[in-house]
Order: sequence, then structure tokens, then C-alpha cells
Amino acid sequence: MSPALIQCRDLTRVYKMGDNEVHALRGVSTRIAKGDYVAIMGPSGSGKSTFMNMIGALDRPTSGTLEIDGERLDSMKPDELAAFRGRRVGFVFQQFNLLPRTTATQNAALPLLYGGVPGQERARRAEARLQQVGLGERMDHHPAQLSGGQQQRVAIARALVNDPAILLADEPTGALDSQTSEEILQIFDQLNRDGMTIILVTHEAEVAEHAKRQIVFRDGEIVEDRT
Repeated sequence: MSPALIQCRDLTRVYKMGDNEVHALRGVSTRIAKGDYVAIMGPSGSGKSTFMNMIGALDRPTSGTLEIDGERLDSMKPDELAAFRGRRVGFVFQQFNLLPRTTATQNAALPLLYGGVPGQERARRAEARLQQVGLGERMDHHPAQLSGGQQQRVAIARALVNDPAILLADEPTGALDSQTSEEILQIFDQLNRDGMTIILVTHEAEVAEHAKRQIVFRDGEIVEDRT
């Protein structure tokens, strides 16, 4: 068995809304191995987005323990979570969130800019990731000059540019047609074959089938975990 990259034990998340409490997670325990490819599924309000926010260091559990890559996230302060997120997690969303007046290379290099990496090194690493996702001939193009699928490739390159431990993709094909979606999913498939740990949040069974494992949430709990 591969070593655990992510260990969750009895995770709960309770949100207070006025006098009411919303139990978004109810004692979730699971492990995700290094190099795994996991689809997180479930209806709206099932807890899958809350779970994703925990794994992405965007939120902390109310109780329970969460360890990622040997670091305990459940006890981190907000600035420590932000630092961990910048170092260890790459995000891909349904919306591409590219800066319109900058090139593909500059968009892909943004996390390095925030991290204080020198300009030439930023460009070198961003260009290498754009080559990896098949955009070697579009590096100087702006988002308006790129198709939706090409913009998502830029977003994937941006997510990878910091060499994260986890690639977290939230409905990454939701804004794309079926053929382009399949092309993007093939990129994820290849990244996983190359050793990248991928966690994919999706409503679509066809998308989830690309993963090696599907974890299904309902009412804040894991109700199914299949390979």
C-alpha cells in the first residue's frame, strides 16, 4: 500500500447561522495515498465542498485531525494555512480565473510571482508547465485569444507551477463541451500516471470514471468509497 498523503480522522465542521448549527461534516475518516486519483461526489449540501475546503487548506475542521504530507492542518492558524496552501496545493476550478491583460505564461507564473521567485525562473517554470499541457505554441497569447479548453490548460499549468503535493480540481470541465472536457480529463489522467495526486470534485459520473477511486458524500458523511 502506498504511503498516506492525506489522513482524516473524525473530521467535523459545524457552522453557526444565527441560533442554528449546520453540521456540514459529521465524523469523516479516510486516507488518500500518495499518487491516488480520487473523485469526490455527492449532491449539493452533502459535505463534499466542505471536505474539499479542508483538503485545500481553505478551512479548518471544528474537531478531528487532518494531516497532509506530514503536517497537521487542524491546528494551524489562518496565515499558516495560507502558507501551506501556497506551497502544497494546486487548484483548478470550473471558471478559469485568468487575468485578461496578461499572457498565458504570465498567468501560469502568478503563484511564483506571489512567492517571490525571480522573473527568469518564473518564466522558465511556467513555460515548462505550458508545454506539459500542450500549449507550447500559445504562450504569448492572452485569454481572449484562447478557446475555453486552452484557457483551462493555462489554469492547470498555473496549478502545477509550484510543484504541489496535491492537485485539487473542482468541477474542472463544468464550463466545457464534451469533447474538450475529455481532452482536459486526459491531461489529468496523464498527470496521475506521472505520479501526481489528484482530487476531483464532480457531479458527473462520466468524469468520476476517470478516477481510480470514488468517495461519495451524503449528509456530511461518507456513504460509499469504491475503487
